[in-house]
Amino acid sequence: MTKKNFSQDSEVGYDIPALPGMLESEVQTPCLLIDMDQFESNLQRMARILEPFNVSLRAHAKMHKSVDIANQQISLGKSRGICCQKVSEAEVFARAGIQNILLTNQICDPLKIARLVAIAADGCQICVCVDDVENISALDAEARRRNTRLHCLVELDCGVQRCGVSSVEQVVALAKAVKASTALKFDGLQAYQGNVQHELKYHQRRQIMDDVIAKVKVCLEALRTVGIECEIVSGGGTGTFLFEAASGVYTEIQCGSYAFMDADYGQVENLEGQRLDEADWKNALFLLTGVMSTAVDGQAVCDAGLKVQSVDSGLPVIFDRSDISYITCSDEHGIIKDDYNILKINDKLRLIPGHCDPTVNLHDWYVCVRNGRVEDLWPVSARGKSW
Repeated sequence: MTKKNFSQDSEVGYDIPALPGMLESEVQTPCLLIDMDQFESNLQRMARILEPFNVSLRAHAKMHKSVDIANQQISLGKSRGICCQKVSEAEVFARAGIQNILLTNQICDPLKIARLVAIAADGCQICVCVDDVENISALDAEARRRNTRLHCLVELDCGVQRCGVSSVEQVVALAKAVKASTALKFDGLQAYQGNVQHELKYHQRRQIMDDVIAKVKVCLEALRTVGIECEIVSGGGTGTFLFEAASGVYTEIQCGSYAFMDADYGQVENLEGQRLDEADWKNALFLLTGVMSTAVDGQAVCDAGLKVQSVDSGLPVIFDRSDISYITCSDEHGIIKDDYNILKINDKLRLIPGHCDPTVNLHDWYVCVRNGRVEDLWPVSARGKSW
């Protein structure tokens, strides 16, 4: 079951961090905050950027895990559906009415396969990545048993060395196996290069992606040689999507972080050498935190520690402040360097998370704010759905 929406009977500080109409300064911290103006600007900008290209947006819902956000992304057009990473994630979005979902992952466990096929049997178009012949057979057997159909993308390893096959011969063999099955439909290729997304320098990303695109073209030609056409070539992220969109090869892109941005992505440079969070995208997701102590000279302590954020990509950055800095954290506390003792007890600060995806998965709610007031609350619908 997805998380129920809040009601006016919900208790602020226990059930939810805020209610619509409250001032941002009254929101209970620490919590996730979406600046709605900046969030909507990011979504609208992506739709405008993609308009000239013959590609669809398949935004990755693993980033936000929110039905509300997915619906916002789909409503803007140029959208083919969404991506998910896990079966339980896909179940959340399918049960909420989203009808086209790509699992950008291999689903191999028998129970997971059964649950995946059940989503398709209920009427949602489900596509899944494959890189193993036995897995293809297992997917086909379960889909036949349920009298339904799964769509498949053969995953090409584009240099990450995680999932996917690396040789053209393997791609062709897997595509033939899908085509030979009874209840699977071969849609094309999954060709996502994850490692390059956070490469800081534009021209380095460009060089790597030129090689990836060339490899994809070789695979497409090899498939055509044996009479197999690809309807879909899927990939691309916030750091590279313009390369994929302009390639004439990719048909859909899988950006996620563009909607929110984070401190790590913010450092990535565009063609002009400008930071993405200054020139291209706006910071829309924040970890709102409150100051709880100023007892130590030159230091303040806030209530946002390790339990409410992921620091795998670095510490958060304090939004729109150059006079103070977040320097370390423990379970429940964040230490802020405040040389001039500017901060006061109960001051609220917006932190830009180092990495948005795992930070989101630590929270139940988004507090949506516009013009300093709470506009809405959105549940993190698929929080903890990691199976």
